[in-house]
Amino acid sequence: MAEFALQSDLVGRALVEFAERLVDTLPTVITGVVFLVLAVLLVKLVLTVLNAVLARTMRGQSPVYRQFLTTVVAVFLWFGVGLSTLSVVGLEGIAASLGTAAGFVALGVSYATSDMIADAVAGIYLLRDPDFEAGDTVRVGDMEGIVRSIELRKTRFDVDGDTVVRGNADIEARWTKVDRERV
Repeated sequence: MAEFALQSDLVGRALVEFAERLVDTLPTVITGVVFLVLAVLLVKLVLTVLNAVLARTMRGQSPVYRQFLTTVVAVFLWFGVGLSTLSVVGLEGIAASLGTAAGFVALGVSYATSDMIADAVAGIYLLRDPDFEAGDTVRVGDMEGIVRSIELRKTRFDVDGDTVVRGNADIEARWTKVDRERV
């Protein structure tokens, strides 16, 4: 019987200590929840404004490019919200560790995908260039052909009936428009 009473007393003290710690932590948790709600509203507002601005500035362009830019911005914003929320609730060490780890991961990913990123950036420039459009005849190095489609990472050409696909970074650096009327 004494053993049961000892265990009951131990469980009772543990529950009381748990309740006290919960009450002590409650203001921090409430602050974290309020911060998170406000941050979510702010991120949603920023993304809505960004979508509206991109829709106006990139009118006539494929929605894929607007979605790509919005996604990149959203990833950075949500990651920042996550790290900030951890800091607000008192977990600064975890936030710092995650931020540092994410930096190293981002460095590795950017190195591994540098060619894809270069093609995507060059693709945005090519899509915005009024002198480089579908139907134009261009020369890229020793290849001359008609631009069939311009995509985010690659451009397709018609060269003597064959489809030739080139990365946009290669094209953007060295293309020349061929003026058929002067030739």
